[in-house]
Amino acid sequence: MLDLLNDLIWSKLLIVMLIGLGLYFTIASRFVQFRYFGSMFRIFGEAFKRQPGQLSSFQALMLSVAGRVGAGNIAGVSVAIMLGGPGAIFWMWIVALVGMATSYFECSLAQLYKRREADGGYRGGPAFYIQHGLGQRWLGIVVSLLLLVTFGFGFNAVQSYTVASSMNDTFGVPTFVSGIVLMVVIGLIIFGGIKRIAKFADVLVPVMAFAYIGMAIFVIGSNAGAIPEAFGTIFRSAFGLEPAFAGGIGAAIIMGVKRGLFSNEAGLGSAPNVAAVAEVKHPVAQGIVQSLSVFIDTIVLCSCTALIIILSGVFEPGSDMAGVVLTQTAVAAVVGEWGRVFISVALLLFVFTTLIYNYYLGENALSFFTGKRWPVLLYRVMVIGLVMWGSVQDLGTVFGFADVTMGLLAICNLIALALLFKVGLRLMRDYDNQRKAGIETPVFDPKQFADLDLDPSVWPAKVSGHGASGATINPTTVAPR
Repeated sequence: MLDLLNDLIWSKLLIVMLIGLGLYFTIASRFVQFRYFGSMFRIFGEAFKRQPGQLSSFQALMLSVAGRVGAGNIAGVSVAIMLGGPGAIFWMWIVALVGMATSYFECSLAQLYKRREADGGYRGGPAFYIQHGLGQRWLGIVVSLLLLVTFGFGFNAVQSYTVASSMNDTFGVPTFVSGIVLMVVIGLIIFGGIKRIAKFADVLVPVMAFAYIGMAIFVIGSNAGAIPEAFGTIFRSAFGLEPAFAGGIGAAIIMGVKRGLFSNEAGLGSAPNVAAVAEVKHPVAQGIVQSLSVFIDTIVLCSCTALIIILSGVFEPGSDMAGVVLTQTAVAAVVGEWGRVFISVALLLFVFTTLIYNYYLGENALSFFTGKRWPVLLYRVMVIGLVMWGSVQDLGTVFGFADVTMGLLAICNLIALALLFKVGLRLMRDYDNQRKAGIETPVFDPKQFADLDLDPSVWPAKVSGHGASGATINPTTVAPR
């Protein structure tokens, strides 16, 4: 059943939707992800600033990156190469580059339609821009349920499986033992304890991310002469020109799209939940910043893993190594057995914060359609159970389950983005016009969008329709729906 659903979703629907809509968003926005690529770093100066009690734009980005960096970057890339050949990496790049535009629009819309909570914080995401942008609360509830199942259950099972298989390969720890330990730790955290561990991980994970990149640079540098051939292998395999890899171009595209979406989540509807909580002067500013996280995740980190595997020489077509084991074996072949230990420790830390991130997204989704306490308690118990379940499953079952729920969530979110694209363009043009008028830091004026269902406590009305520098802004008028 999982294979049948995955074949329908991924080989027929999502390849067209992800790449097709991503290209449409890219072209219609005049390549917004490349036009503002330099601005992503300039905005960081503004991104560090925040109101007391609010999350800054930069903090929201780091939370998003911390959640994305995990099994997808280490095990997901291995699975993509095992099942789709090295060419799958090329299609992961394509998904990421066009996905940067998709992520830009979904995060900008999440900012636009966010709501203020009773405690003064913000809440938003796909369910909110579906309800307030499209007026379809029922679809918002469906998306919230899919988000809950995908992240709270499916992705957490994948993360626990990856850690369990890694610890078993490196230290010989039985998978059920790793599952019990993860289950206890995540249980203590989500039921309100061990806050110090979470804070410790927030500091250590970025350090481990840079250490992982450093390790990759060392491995790649040690095989510098083979780099051109490695890229040649990726490109040939991507278009079915490498006979050694079974499946050809079809397998490469499907696995590249699957694992690319699993890793960078562009268009999936997860990042907007985090992007919405940031305090910014204009919704587009957060969209620009968040699109950078897609670049960091896939173009930088996933490429590091891919080159490690290809350059090490340990990968052979038809290999039956479990996903993360292939990466560990590749690193160990170049730097020695300590490299296997390094990958296990890094993965444990990455997965730890990703489990918390996944749990947060699930609880955020749950709060959209119920404020009662007992569903939250039931959700927490089920998350703990799924962490244990995932640790003792096989690779195909865990990824198959996650792929189905992820695919359905992406389809719903992409449909909503397509229907709200004119609003996204209208928002982008407002930002563009202010920049052309010489305003370095554009400010959102809700009077220019009075026809939309926005929260006035989030976007209070300005005195005039002028921008921050006094220049008159004439945004292009486009129908909101």
